[in-house]
Amino acid sequence: MTEMITVAAFAASARDWLAANMPRLDPQHPPRNGRDDDGAWQRARDLQRRLYDGGFAGICFPREYGGLGLDISYQKAFDAESAGYEMPLILNVPTFTICCATLLDTGSEEQKRRHISAALRGDEVLVQLLSEPSGGSDLAGLITRADRDGDDWVVNGAKTWSTSAFAADFGLLLARTDATVPKHDGLTMFLVPIDAPGVTLRRIEQVDGSNEFCEEFFDGLRLGPDTVVGEVNKGWDVASRLLFHERRAVGQGSEFASGRGPERAEMAAGDFLTLASDAGTADDPLTQDQIGRVLARRMVRDQLVEHVGWGMRSGELPPAAASIIRLFHSDVTYLEVDTAMAVAGPLAVVDDEAQLLRTGRRYLSRQTVGLGGGSDEMARNVIAERVLGLPREYAADRGVPFNQVRHNRS
Repeated sequence: MTEMITVAAFAASARDWLAANMPRLDPQHPPRNGRDDDGAWQRARDLQRRLYDGGFAGICFPREYGGLGLDISYQKAFDAESAGYEMPLILNVPTFTICCATLLDTGSEEQKRRHISAALRGDEVLVQLLSEPSGGSDLAGLITRADRDGDDWVVNGAKTWSTSAFAADFGLLLARTDATVPKHDGLTMFLVPIDAPGVTLRRIEQVDGSNEFCEEFFDGLRLGPDTVVGEVNKGWDVASRLLFHERRAVGQGSEFASGRGPERAEMAAGDFLTLASDAGTADDPLTQDQIGRVLARRMVRDQLVEHVGWGMRSGELPPAAASIIRLFHSDVTYLEVDTAMAVAGPLAVVDDEAQLLRTGRRYLSRQTVGLGGGSDEMARNVIAERVLGLPREYAADRGVPFNQVRHNRS
């Protein structure tokens, strides 16, 4: 496939290849897309390998790292053609849209050639190892430590809420390598093998019964100098780029996502109408109005993603504008989930005969969309300070060496 191929010809080629090589979606027997399902991850790896062998993996990743080196219009054309097929959607976040995208921007040539290519072949899954048990929203205030031992680093500490880490091969881990400077200046990003000696991983069971998220404990984890991503003590630069990609991914604005479908977990218009019918409220004007509001808000969101994405690619908007689509996506998801709950009413928590109970179960995890890529409150701060140019919020530890900052004591 050459770079000179037109979008229309590329779409036609994808249409023929998909029909001959990828399994069609059966609405009566949906694929196993649960992110806490080990079998779903192996299935995704297998499907990703098919895409790679067929020449349709990593459409927007450079050729030298295993991709096709094409622009986003080709990816959108492929997404449209693949809508009716089973795709390895759980690999999009965080492997492709966040971790591989970050390595593309900040990794060494060896890291890019090895890990991006391996991910596009379905051989590797990558995750983020960022949040900490005591960290809250202050990522730069982390206390996981990496100390020099000759040319190596020895890591001690803990991470938590790591998405799908149990299924991963490598993780991007941010650790403190110098406590004598302000918190943003003494961090380093590492690329860590999840199965390395010194790493203990545990899965976290949530209120809805899922256990996709994990916590990791590092006890004398030894890492070589080749695991550093970017520069030593410049890890915040890498983390900032990662957060940019994460916010675009959460906001559905990344060119590195491949395919679309159930992983997005949105209710179609027909799904809402079925829900209303099952709940006995399909003829209620208020219910119809509520459903219409969701669909209208989605249309606005999709246009906003297009506008902000174009603005960032052209340079008319700063990278921080990714927080706009990240914030609006959570707003739309909240509206969708809340509306579904209102339509189903009390049946959403007691009636499983018509599968209304799944509406209630989804409501239990609605808050997660307001946390991924940083909380909604952080997104508003980023938009205010870095897009609108408003004054920065006061921080008592700004400019203070980290080892002089008071931690958890009066």
